Amino acid sequence: MDLLRAVVLGIIQGLTEFLPISSSGHLILVPALFKWPDQGLAFDVGLHLGTLVALLLYFWRDWWVMATTGLRDLGQHSLRFRKYQPESQLLWLIALGSVPTAIVGLLFDDWFEANVRQAWLVAVALAIVGTIMLVADRKTGDCRTVKDIGMRDAVFIGLAQACALVPGVSRSGATISMALFRDFRRSDAARFAFLLGTPAFVGAALFKSAEMRSDMDGGVTELAVGFLVSALVGLAVIHFLLRYLQTRNLVPFVAYRYGAAILTLVIAAVRVA
Repeated sequence: MDLLRAVVLGIIQGLTEFLPISSSGHLILVPALFKWPDQGLAFDVGLHLGTLVALLLYFWRDWWVMATTGLRDLGQHSLRFRKYQPESQLLWLIALGSVPTAIVGLLFDDWFEANVRQAWLVAVALAIVGTIMLVADRKTGDCRTVKDIGMRDAVFIGLAQACALVPGVSRSGATISMALFRDFRRSDAARFAFLLGTPAFVGAALFKSAEMRSDMDGGVTELAVGFLVSALVGLAVIHFLLRYLQTRNLVPFVAYRYGAAILTLVIAAVRVA
């Protein structure tokens, strides 16, 4: 892989991981459209590690407060969850919401890697989830905040995140949509989606660490460049989306998903013909 491809893929990862348009889908579609060799799942995880760093940098205060408050409450109240401070409760709710993704990833990771990386499947997922996003965006009561999240919310949003293991679904698209169905404000839905996604990023990086080392043996510089670019772009996109959703809706992202799906299917059909 040359440096230009690493930069392009890093930009794509940074843009699409946090915008609800599917990073894994674009990391399959772009190489397919330009007839680049598939960069491999391990390189994808390296790019995801860059966006993990972006998440940690952007939300470090949230994680610090949740961790310190959580440890203090655990020491004072043991497992009496209802006595915990809101920050502690949020930490445990994030852990609860991460369970579905962990289970599905451990059980079906090899199957997903072998069977759902085709461009046409990504296009179908882009369109279907785009429709779900549109319905959720219209349905939301737009009245609940992160402070209102309960166990049932965490489980439902966590199940939606597990669906994002299918390329084209979009982790942020699935989780934001489910939060909107649960009547959360758009910006709060995105904030919780980003916090919930952090453990999944950590788990993916650890789970694929051996493959990442193998890729680095053949292209340390390229992986480092992709990692850095995805982190920097990701930071900017997190900031943009949280501000954007304070006053605007998901319709532009839905339109983009439809357009990307149609373009992918047309190009695939032309190449087959």
